[in-house]
Amino acid sequence: MFYKQRSLLLLLFFSLFSGFRIFAEPPKLLPREYFFVEESEKLGFQISPDGKKLAYLKKLEGGNRFLCIKKVGQDEEKIVTDKTEGIQKFIWAFDNKHLLYLNDKNGDENFHVYAIDPDKKSTLDLTPFDGVKAQNLLVRRKAPDEILVGLNLRDKRVFDLHRISLQTCDVVKVEENPGDVRWWLADNDLAIRAAVAMNPENAATTLRVRSGVDEPWRDLIVWPFGETGLLEGYGSEIAIAFTEDGKGLYVQTAFDSNTTRIAEIEVETGKVKEIVASDPEACIWNALDITLYSRPKVLFHPRSLKVQAVGFNYLIPEWRALDDDIKEAFQTLGQTHAGVFDIVSRDVDDKKWIVEYHDDNSPGAYYLYDRGSKKAEPLCRTMTQLDEKIFAEKKPVIIKARDGMKIPCYLTLPVGVRPLNLPLVMYIHGGPWARDDWGYDACVQLLANRGYAVLQVNFRGSAGFGKEFLNAGIGQLGVGSMQHDITDAVRWAIDEGIADPKRVAIWGVSYGGYATLAGLTFTPDLYACGIDEVGMSNLKTFVESFPEWWAPIKRRWILRLGNVLEDEDFNKKISPYFHINKIRGKLMIIHGVNDPRVSIDESNRIVEAMRKNGREVIYVVYRDEGHGGFTYANFYDMLGRIEEFLAEHLGGRYQPWNKIDGCTGKLR
Repeated sequence: MFYKQRSLLLLLFFSLFSGFRIFAEPPKLLPREYFFVEESEKLGFQISPDGKKLAYLKKLEGGNRFLCIKKVGQDEEKIVTDKTEGIQKFIWAFDNKHLLYLNDKNGDENFHVYAIDPDKKSTLDLTPFDGVKAQNLLVRRKAPDEILVGLNLRDKRVFDLHRISLQTCDVVKVEENPGDVRWWLADNDLAIRAAVAMNPENAATTLRVRSGVDEPWRDLIVWPFGETGLLEGYGSEIAIAFTEDGKGLYVQTAFDSNTTRIAEIEVETGKVKEIVASDPEACIWNALDITLYSRPKVLFHPRSLKVQAVGFNYLIPEWRALDDDIKEAFQTLGQTHAGVFDIVSRDVDDKKWIVEYHDDNSPGAYYLYDRGSKKAEPLCRTMTQLDEKIFAEKKPVIIKARDGMKIPCYLTLPVGVRPLNLPLVMYIHGGPWARDDWGYDACVQLLANRGYAVLQVNFRGSAGFGKEFLNAGIGQLGVGSMQHDITDAVRWAIDEGIADPKRVAIWGVSYGGYATLAGLTFTPDLYACGIDEVGMSNLKTFVESFPEWWAPIKRRWILRLGNVLEDEDFNKKISPYFHINKIRGKLMIIHGVNDPRVSIDESNRIVEAMRKNGREVIYVVYRDEGHGGFTYANFYDMLGRIEEFLAEHLGGRYQPWNKIDGCTGKLR
């Protein structure tokens, strides 16, 4: 599963035989919108539990999204919402009637749960409480007319679990948070019988259970800090589901292993009954669910709840089928379309599946797979009008850091040009404990079309590469190994002849924004320019400004960052704010006014300090945005500004920036 580091010769050879046309002309300069979901195209398909209806998001004129439904096998569709710009994911309720989604206001992350009744074309706010955040949404087949959801209604720091009727909209608190629970889990009768908690003093993770709703809670398993193989505080990753009889619990964790596994444990004893699936080199494949929390790719039978397949993800995701019936279906799906497939929705009788395909140089496709006929019917390509030959391939590469650590990366080279002495953009992920994945990335493809090589680095501390790799990032920000890994990847690209040492940029979001500032301050000779998008500049003030609902995980942040609150010298050592006099490259900073995670003060301070010291910085502020998920107008405004900035300092191609109606971005 490991990809060995490639020499330049191997890169050239590989390009010749994988559609990389070295001696052809570069593809034409394409509009920014071309790389994202095309107007009138559909995405996010979900099938109703009874298998009779499909729901999906559709982009119409102007780029706005609308939620649509249609009957399976029919073409006539019905738009059931007005503009739904903020919907990223949605699900069907088990009543086969309501569609559920979460949305916030102007990026404040106080998500509300909304229910759409397509027949009435009405949308209900099920959690109509100002300043209250919803998370931990649970639905179950045996209770189709209700949902469970966590709300910080009583105390902004913690989430009590509430039961909400889809018929009456009544909200009733069913479980009060003792102060440390990060995630609740119901059994198959919608009884709350498991919780994942985190100790605010030492960041240990506890799996807490009870035998019945009238029984007392008890601690079943306690993992010391750093031992789950997952990031502390996200309980949705650990406790996955109860077995059908309620006596067992499926969990994801690093049981006696460096990589994460799926295990069934006994609810009464906590003993591991069975390691359901594991891989010594790859962790479980995780992806965002409707609540925008990470969930493991585990395929359960909709009725029996038997584990049928598990996804693993080192460099490229892959499925491990666990029974013969699923193996046959997976074999058919593997031959249906290029790329990696994912089962994103299916009916309760397991007769129909919605299958989404992911590829690195293609936007992918959706299929409706019929288990009976064993046929897959295309529902929609995410971009039907695009010529796939314009897209660049994202190649996994392993780069050795200065201390010998193997760093998983993805290299994307522009189509139609020699991979020699190219302008390079280091595109850095956030988290910092997230990860970059293989697959189609519209921003990366946009950069490649403009003539840039793009290198994405899963620096140590990135999740999904094993417990040792994750923990190797502890205390290594700024001038430590997390930043060194990025630096070493740049030098690798230069040494291989791929990158022009005078034309290297660094661009990142959130922690990636911090890494941008760290790169410009701590390795100033390496970068011609940088783009800091909602990044932190002073780690002490960043931690002090945490949103209230982050209070229970504050200790985890300190343990992983280092004690920036009490050790002033350490904070100054790793915070770019105190080193702005070292910056030589050009800098652009982008921030949303309503950002609850990284306060806009983080950008205000460094911009003010730089200008006070006579240093230039381009500062773009969006008054109706938060930490991410920009609206259509603001997103394309931001991309236009970034394109011109990179072209000016790296010499790539660009589509000129133009003012967009409805955009709130302003130079400040």
